[in-house]
Amino acid sequence: MRAARSTAVAIALTTAVAASVALSAHRRDEYLQAARLAVEPDRVELELDLTPGIAVADATIADLDRDRDGVLSAGEKRAYAGRVLDNVVLELDGRSLDVETIGSTFPGLNDFRRGEGTIQLHAVAALQPRLDRDHHLSFRNTNQRDGSVYLANALVPASDRVTVTAQRRDPEQRELTIDYVLRSGPAAPAPSWLLSVLAGVAILAALRMRLSSRSVRRPIDGRY
Repeated sequence: MRAARSTAVAIALTTAVAASVALSAHRRDEYLQAARLAVEPDRVELELDLTPGIAVADATIADLDRDRDGVLSAGEKRAYAGRVLDNVVLELDGRSLDVETIGSTFPGLNDFRRGEGTIQLHAVAALQPRLDRDHHLSFRNTNQRDGSVYLANALVPASDRVTVTAQRRDPEQRELTIDYVLRSGPAAPAPSWLLSVLAGVAILAALRMRLSSRSVRRPIDGRY
């Protein structure tokens, strides 16, 4: 129980610090896409936060509000979520997974214009029964490549049967590979605690490199 609480605290601190760095480095002309993936024995859950800067808000609104009536209908929201997920690729051990939207939250159009609007998409990919061994989950986000800044991270699994052993990202964080072990019984909690700390360090390091290397990579308002 104590180890589980330590893991939760580590994840909370990591997320809070990373969110603070991303928020402080936000650019008005960028579109922030922050992905979080949770691997469980029978599914992969994807949380995707999409935050357009003020300078790109009108383009985002035009893409959302296709009938130009100033209101986002349920159909327009579904269509936009579908377009985004069409550009997301999930593969497990080299085989493609079908990703399905199971929830979404859209802010008001004026929130976008103020640079405060974040679209939140929640999707899931069902997994067939897998052998108890090492597995590799690959995530790739090709949505709106021009003008976007990407973040990607694995969450600590809720199931004790899954232990994430490594995360590997490309420099832009459009691609993330999660190495994990699936066991028939509970796994020791210590590796997950260590992973959460290391993941936070990796995120912060990537953000600092982005900020120091090019001013165009200053982040936009959003949370991670």
